[in-house]
Amino acid sequence: MKKALAFFLILVFMLTLWGPVSAQDGGQTPPPAVIENDEGGPVIIEGEYDYSDPDMPNYGSQPVIFLGDVSNLFVEGGFDFSTEYLNLDSPQVLGYNTTSIFDGPLAYEIALPIEPPGVLTDVDNDAEQEPGVMIYTVNFTFNGIDDPFIDHREFIYYSSVTSSQAFETQYQLNGGKFIVYAPAEGQGFPSGFGDDAKLFTEDDPIVTLPQGWTIVDMDSDPFTFDRSHVGQVDIVESEGTEYVDFSEMGYTEAFDAMIEMMRDKYAFTELKGVDWDALVAEFRPRIEEAEKNEDDSAYYHALLDFNFSIPDGHVYIDALSYMYDEFLTETGGGLGMAIRELDDGRTLVNFVLPDGPAEQAGIELRAEILSVDGQPAADYVSSVMAWSGPFSAPHDERLQKLRYAFRSPVGTAFEITYQNPGAAEPTTVSLTTVEERDSLRFSSYGQGLTGFELPLEFTVLDSGYGYIKIYSFDDDNHLSLLLWQRAMRAFIEAGVPGLVIDMRQNGGGSPDIGNVMLGYFFDEETYTGTSAFYYEDLDRFEIDPLYAQTIIPAPEMDRYYGDIAVIVGPGCASMCEFFSYTLTLLDNTSIIGHYPTAGLGGGIESFSMPGGMYAQYTIGRGLGADNEIHIEGTGVAPDIHVPVDEETLFAEGDVLLDAAVAHLDEVMAGE
Repeated sequence: MKKALAFFLILVFMLTLWGPVSAQDGGQTPPPAVIENDEGGPVIIEGEYDYSDPDMPNYGSQPVIFLGDVSNLFVEGGFDFSTEYLNLDSPQVLGYNTTSIFDGPLAYEIALPIEPPGVLTDVDNDAEQEPGVMIYTVNFTFNGIDDPFIDHREFIYYSSVTSSQAFETQYQLNGGKFIVYAPAEGQGFPSGFGDDAKLFTEDDPIVTLPQGWTIVDMDSDPFTFDRSHVGQVDIVESEGTEYVDFSEMGYTEAFDAMIEMMRDKYAFTELKGVDWDALVAEFRPRIEEAEKNEDDSAYYHALLDFNFSIPDGHVYIDALSYMYDEFLTETGGGLGMAIRELDDGRTLVNFVLPDGPAEQAGIELRAEILSVDGQPAADYVSSVMAWSGPFSAPHDERLQKLRYAFRSPVGTAFEITYQNPGAAEPTTVSLTTVEERDSLRFSSYGQGLTGFELPLEFTVLDSGYGYIKIYSFDDDNHLSLLLWQRAMRAFIEAGVPGLVIDMRQNGGGSPDIGNVMLGYFFDEETYTGTSAFYYEDLDRFEIDPLYAQTIIPAPEMDRYYGDIAVIVGPGCASMCEFFSYTLTLLDNTSIIGHYPTAGLGGGIESFSMPGGMYAQYTIGRGLGADNEIHIEGTGVAPDIHVPVDEETLFAEGDVLLDAAVAHLDEVMAGE
């Protein structure tokens, strides 16, 4: 959801341009525009996008700069999706990238058409109907679907204009550049915002333009009208949407700046019961002391503890990577066994490392752990530190505590009371950790992943059902969507009657990918929820209409109509959860799992701390189709719960996949 902040710029024109243009008082002929660099009008537009988000190059492999006709604003007067302001019936003029986005900034050139085929719009505020002008912006996006031209399922990250970020004036145009084409001399265009600070309203001062292309710079008062042969137009970010960087500050100054930012903008202060004053009282003295003593280690420890004090899996400060050697030491020892809790509350051993300490002590697979160091097993697990925190949902935290239950420095002693299956009495043993990580890897959500997986993989199961595993929504946009389209067409052509979507190892990513994929299951535009954000001018959170998520159906030939079984678990987080939730709005979909998803139900903003340390926190309060908080802290729960018992825990094969297939069989039999 970080990229979603760019949406503020996408529809910036929409709300500012609505409404009729009325006649100027007095009926006087407007004066001609004062032209700078009158070289006959631009033939080439060049510029650059100097992005502030260091992750921007990772969002896609095919950055696209193009000239887009915004006349749709004047025709439609409304929007449902982020690119709706573009007239999609008007040709888009593609630019040529002259530098790589990976080197930043991204530079481009656009050769302007001699006679553009855009839509003429009369914007001179008089009562006479005149041909008007064509109005364009330069836009930046990534190639997502089929070809580099943008359709209504896609969006724009940033453009050549900027907008207000205040709630009362939200989306009102406040600067940047238009590229305007006048088919004949004398067509009117505003030379300023007028007293109401809004463009294309009754009080705009009007000037006339010469025939041809003109660059209109709205960052000056009055506007500057440039007719250079080679025009300069940059892609820009509105004030308030730039990447936040505290890395050049001192430790304490950066901590104070972070708290000031999060105190207002963090999305779930009330829901989580976060007491910012208490956190400052607890952690600021530690930060000050670390800075005074020039103690980097103390600084990292303080930030890590601060991070863990907020129960939100989207809140992340990358202090642990600076403490990696310590992490390896603290978790490097194990007992050669892993444990899981059953639904009935028992704690069983579900992995034993051959010749490890547990096996040498006689602990067998399926043994019940009764106590650890004199504490009942359940109480002991509650006391464990799970290094992969923080967590939004209790079930996610519990599973991770079980993973780390016996992780400790090599040589740590544990007294464990257990009872092997079939044994008449419990046994108490003293075990000492040895260097091994197999037991930790065994229970990882990412077990089996190599890091070389495609964004998604698909096949047809022996049962005849389609199977698609989505590993990530954080990979290359174009590649992800091409693979998805290929999968859907293959399943449709094969006539598969049901589809299993495996989301268990999907850590989330971009709605720009997930929402487009969802369109392959919907026959009509469907509202699925929105987000609320903090507005400084209101000093409260309000729903932002720009973030209304509406699923746009894919072309009819690509839509899949079979029944769907979605497999989830706590390894499904963030956008994976929004994707799964949206599928629950369909009548033909069921959610299968042992546990709900991770419960990360918001949009994030990233920032940097001293030393270039990456950090992020939740700024978007995710809301469902009923405009209520729906994922944060709870996740998407299975409607078909597969129990965690001895049968399922120790079954061979993939229990959840078998359950999904059995469910589809039952549905088919019923139909």
